Amino acid sequence: MTVYPRRMANLTARRESHDIIDDPPLWPSADTPFGSSVLGFTRLSLYGALTLVLVPLQAVILLLLPRLWWALPLFYHRVCCRIMGLRVRVVGTPSKTRPTLFVSNHVSYLDIPVLGSILPVSFVAKVEVAQWPGYGLLAKLQRTVFVDRRRHTAAKQRDSLQARLAAGDPLVLFPEGTSNDGNRILPFRSALLSVAEASSEAGSAERPAGRPPGQSLAIQPVSIAYPSINGLPMGWGLRPLVAWYGGMELGGHLWRFSRLGQVEVVVQFHDQISVADFPSRKELTRHCAEAVATGVDQALGGRLPGVVVQVEKN
Repeated sequence: MTVYPRRMANLTARRESHDIIDDPPLWPSADTPFGSSVLGFTRLSLYGALTLVLVPLQAVILLLLPRLWWALPLFYHRVCCRIMGLRVRVVGTPSKTRPTLFVSNHVSYLDIPVLGSILPVSFVAKVEVAQWPGYGLLAKLQRTVFVDRRRHTAAKQRDSLQARLAAGDPLVLFPEGTSNDGNRILPFRSALLSVAEASSEAGSAERPAGRPPGQSLAIQPVSIAYPSINGLPMGWGLRPLVAWYGGMELGGHLWRFSRLGQVEVVVQFHDQISVADFPSRKELTRHCAEAVATGVDQALGGRLPGVVVQVEKN
């Protein structure tokens, strides 16, 4: 297990700030000085057509072949990344242990197709997402776990997540609780990782068939970063073109993103860990936050370690 020094206070300014800037230099609702409307229209048309064709097929799969629920979303997200010009670079090795709780920072709605193109997983999302037009349906078809993050419902939400992990389902959790501006990570909420403790303490009746007795839940920190557009560094000022946060309007943001060229996305998988490796949930949360923050800093600074195991070429 890689040991990350406790140096959160010494990390770069983009990771030290806990605030989201509401008025970045290039707000995506304004006119941007580059991009092609023809490209945007073509991409969104293809994306819409693909979605309309595959949605009823996924519904049938969930009804008749529920064990294969993951196969079509994996294909769908890979095609969506190609359509939308997302060039995904994968650093490190995704955990193959089942179940695994993947713990990631959250930059944009684009994180879903990016991670979904690599991993056969379900996501953990706030309950409001279930009501979003179109995207709520897509989330349900991928068996997203919707959680109400109000304090008095914490135990209930933990139990629902634990049930999915006990069934052997890999999940992606965004412990920041919201998306960020892509230049930093927000503080990780240790309460959202309580499911890891609960799952590891579960009795044998609730233990997945593939997990040996006494083995803790596998957890893997994941960093996701968007460093460049068309091969050129994006920089702090342009990153709101991909980051979606604060009061940004979804439709306008999606339109302006679709007009861009190719956007590089770096997904770094850090060393797999378990609850048993740490004396407390807070220490587990600290380790995950430091690993993810380090990965984001390396990707944005062009200092990636290790071997790239996959590159999605568009």
